[in-house]
Amino acid sequence: MSAVVTTVMAEAQEPGSRNKSITPRQLSVTEDEEKQGVFKPMDLNRVMKLLEDKDKDDLEEKQLKSVKKLVQYYQNGLPLRDLAQIFKILNLCAGKIENQPQFIEPACDILKLCGLPFLKKKVSDEITYAEDTAISIALLGDLMKIPSSELRIQICKCIVDFYHAEPKKHIPGYQQASSSYKIKMAEVGGLAKTMVQSMTLLENQLVEKLWVLKVLQHLSTSEVNCTLMMKAQAASGICVHLNDPDPSGQLLFRSSEILWNLLEKSSKEEIIQQLSNLECLLTLKEVFKNLFTRGFSHYDRQLRNDILVITTIIAQNPGAPMIECGFTRDLILFATFNEVKSQNPLVKGLKLSNSCEDFELKKLLFNIIVILCKDLPTVQLLIDGKVVLALFTYIKKPEKHKIIEWSAAQHEELQLHAIATLSSVAPLLIEEYMSCQGNAQVLAFLEWCDSEDPFISQGNSFHGAGGRGNKFAQMRYSLRLLRAMVYLEDETVNTDLCEKGTIQQLIGIFKNIISKTNEKEEAIILEIQSDILLILSGLCEHHIQRKEIFGTEGVDIVLHVMKTDPKKIQSGLGYNVLLFSTLDSIWCCILGCYSSEDYFLEKEGIFLLLDVLALNQKKFCNLILGIMVEFCDNPKTSAHVNAWRGKKDQTAASLLIKLWRKEEKDLGVKRDKNGKIIDTKKPLFTSFQEEQKIMPLPANCPSVAVMDIAENIRAKIYAVLGKLDFENLPGLSAEDFVTLCIIHRYLDFKIGEIWNEIYEEIKLEKLRPVTADKKILEGITTASENIGKMVVSLQNEMIESQARQDAQSEQKVYAKIQATHKQRDLANKSWENFLARTSNAKTLKKAKRLQEKAIESSKYKGQPQNTILHRTVIKGLNTTVPSGGVVTVESTPVRLLGGPLADTDLALKKLPIRGGALQRMKAIKIGNGQNKSIPS
Repeated sequence: MSAVVTTVMAEAQEPGSRNKSITPRQLSVTEDEEKQGVFKPMDLNRVMKLLEDKDKDDLEEKQLKSVKKLVQYYQNGLPLRDLAQIFKILNLCAGKIENQPQFIEPACDILKLCGLPFLKKKVSDEITYAEDTAISIALLGDLMKIPSSELRIQICKCIVDFYHAEPKKHIPGYQQASSSYKIKMAEVGGLAKTMVQSMTLLENQLVEKLWVLKVLQHLSTSEVNCTLMMKAQAASGICVHLNDPDPSGQLLFRSSEILWNLLEKSSKEEIIQQLSNLECLLTLKEVFKNLFTRGFSHYDRQLRNDILVITTIIAQNPGAPMIECGFTRDLILFATFNEVKSQNPLVKGLKLSNSCEDFELKKLLFNIIVILCKDLPTVQLLIDGKVVLALFTYIKKPEKHKIIEWSAAQHEELQLHAIATLSSVAPLLIEEYMSCQGNAQVLAFLEWCDSEDPFISQGNSFHGAGGRGNKFAQMRYSLRLLRAMVYLEDETVNTDLCEKGTIQQLIGIFKNIISKTNEKEEAIILEIQSDILLILSGLCEHHIQRKEIFGTEGVDIVLHVMKTDPKKIQSGLGYNVLLFSTLDSIWCCILGCYSSEDYFLEKEGIFLLLDVLALNQKKFCNLILGIMVEFCDNPKTSAHVNAWRGKKDQTAASLLIKLWRKEEKDLGVKRDKNGKIIDTKKPLFTSFQEEQKIMPLPANCPSVAVMDIAENIRAKIYAVLGKLDFENLPGLSAEDFVTLCIIHRYLDFKIGEIWNEIYEEIKLEKLRPVTADKKILEGITTASENIGKMVVSLQNEMIESQARQDAQSEQKVYAKIQATHKQRDLANKSWENFLARTSNAKTLKKAKRLQEKAIESSKYKGQPQNTILHRTVIKGLNTTVPSGGVVTVESTPVRLLGGPLADTDLALKKLPIRGGALQRMKAIKIGNGQNKSIPS
């Protein structure tokens, strides 16, 4: 009887079952079983026991028959619940192969079943049998030790099928395990490691080796497997065999793919370390050289480029013997043979095409030169290979009608690559750079970049970003090259640049760039401007004559940047970098040159510096305050600093003291709620200094107290305020004065700190100073503490004085409010009396009209209507009561008005109106013509 364990007949015959009819391929059961509606599982223990027996007659035939029956029984897949027993049977069969080759076929048949999807009866089977499955799959790697080519190949095919298994038809009662289940269990079981180890058994067996490489290629798509392979030294084991004979070409292709995956999905550093040995690099060198000189197909060129990328990654390791194996010399030759003619037989008659692969190769060769030049012994090889000369062949403006081997877009991209490569190589090869007239060539190229010559830039490459349709990309990389050379501070290079008019040329370029502002190109323009200012700073620093050349034109471009909208600094486009470069140029190009300093002050440069300082951007504060310290040596500066006003009429002194308070808060300095000193022994101590233990240091090593001066801005604020004169600082509040007491004594406190450190170090070193020295040390400590107490006493006086002033001011305000309310009440009462006694309708109507007009007037807004009516009478209502009496207003004394009621306008001008009423009001009286009156 033959049947399938993955079927339950009862389920298959139930109404509504998916498969109402079952084909003979799916099931083979006896009639009795079919009638009963059950499926009897196969007795796997009996098969194992039979395979383990050794003394029975016709044993081999029975064993083979039982295994064949098992294969037939499980022809549609192996259930997870039976997997452990089936793999034991497989292991028993494999163990017999060496002496009984007849077992190769049944073992291979079982392996074929392993390639099918596993089957589960329950959803939970994948979890329940996970451990058994992982152990079973791991056994496949162990079986590679059996010396049977057919078995090894079948094992490899089985594993490859994990990744390409085709789903079978639905089997009633069972489901297929998920497609990724086998792959996951292979990871858990460590199959990748054993497959790597099996490579050592296949030294001269190409077919089996290719199959194992195919398996590893699939396994290496997983990070877990790559880690296992890395631990098994897969990288070096595979790399050393890259150049083995292989007519099919698969060995090199599959091996390079595995190396790529290992580099990407496991520890890159560890893989590089494995490949950084002489044997691996010699192999890579031979493979690359063969592909470079003999590879002509599209496939060969791609493979060549892949090997070069792997080599580039290895070259990043300083310990890799690139020079020792001769690989560096060959790579330099291959990178430059097109530009510098060579008689080396390796490249004789060799020519690159403008195909995509060769174009990529050229860029990769430029790139690896940048990597190799970081290893200083490479410098001599770069000189021998005339690398600088080769790269300078690209730094020229395009010549019309010249036939070149690359397309226009390719040439532009290679040009940018060449300039970028020179930025790394040229600083190492100054003599070669100067012998090639490097400065002259770069400046001439910059002149072309700044010209209006038509040029259609492609701007598609990484280096061409931001430069499409213009020459900004070329300008950017040329300026980077100049910046790299200037930063060497080599006087030969810098003098040559200045003699060629670089300062004037760069200022001119900067001005032209300003006029070409374009939002789409904003980021690259800002970078260009930053680099120009940095180059100018490098050239002018320490040279007064060059600062004079920088002159007023240079100051103008600096001021232009300083006027940038502060909101743009946080835009992320590069305005913050440009501002840093600008501040650096003020320091290097303006300070020290009196004419430039005066022009900077004249153009309100100090105001602009203080405006930036008021933004409270910590990253700029230190540099700006350093500039302010230097500028304050100019006697004209203090007037400008004191004249500056910020928001809410803030003065420069107030701003600096506010920055001091913020800095101390950030540093964790102990102050009370009023800003007073808490600890008079350690008035300046930061939280870092409190945590840092004092320890003996060498004489040339600065202590924590000394380092504190350089690491925060307090010393610079002290220096600026000191140069402005502590006694005459405008616009300070009481809080500012309290802080100013501390700032004034900063130097005394800092000296005390340093002496205290010295004293503590002496104690730690268990030294005993002589009596006189000990007294002096104790005296210094006491004096420092006394200064702290004195400052606290002064701070207390200021706070108490301010409290008294606040109380007095409060009383005055309160009294004024009371007087105002009293005057308002009197005015209202006077007006009510006037209305009560007036019966003239015309007068009332006129009064009402004047009242409405007065209410609309902004001058009387918010005042009571009665008060407004009273003032309208004083101002414009000259009325005689109907009874013939005259209205007399005696509310305002003559001493304030300077005359009679006719001069009311003057009175209103002289006497400010606050709170809606005059300062003194009296009742209105009605007389009979004794006082002056005007007829109605």
